Amino acid sequence: MNIPNSLTLLRILLIPVYIGLLVYEEFDQALLVLLAAGVTDALDGTIARAANQKTRLGAFLDPLADKLLLTSGFITLSTIHLIPSWVTILVVSRDVMLLLGTAVAQLTETEIDITPTFLGKGTTFLQLSYVLLVIFLSSRQIDLQYLHPLLFGMAAFTLLSGFHYLYRGYRRAGSVGL
Repeated sequence: MNIPNSLTLLRILLIPVYIGLLVYEEFDQALLVLLAAGVTDALDGTIARAANQKTRLGAFLDPLADKLLLTSGFITLSTIHLIPSWVTILVVSRDVMLLLGTAVAQLTETEIDITPTFLGKGTTFLQLSYVLLVIFLSSRQIDLQYLHPLLFGMAAFTLLSGFHYLYRGYRRAGSVGL
């Protein structure tokens, strides 16, 4: 256990705090916790690279912590009716699809390319931006309809990136004869 992995674990431990603050509509504090989690994310990567402390555990935990934080935000915001349920279903379904594809590749010992694509990175950026803005606007009691263009853009990126990752996996499976 090194400093970067400890920071990643801290980020995971912040998730219940973040969820609780959202549920009790303490949006400013939830934003602070989310920003603190973002700082730990930046720090753990920087420290791991600078101090040559990259580990297999960190390579697994870091993206898991990010995904858990983002997914818990979508689920919670949907549960308290700040975002439409269909959005959460879309986001979670895409992530489950990617997780299942990765699991199948591991079980069949198929090499897969898990490098993020432009669509994948764009999706993450738009999802995070949407969650942050929903929380921020809710804290200021500003109508969330202003976010509809972002919502639909984020949904489109989520769908496109999901289909793109499926296509890449299908192409790869076909090239190895599965």
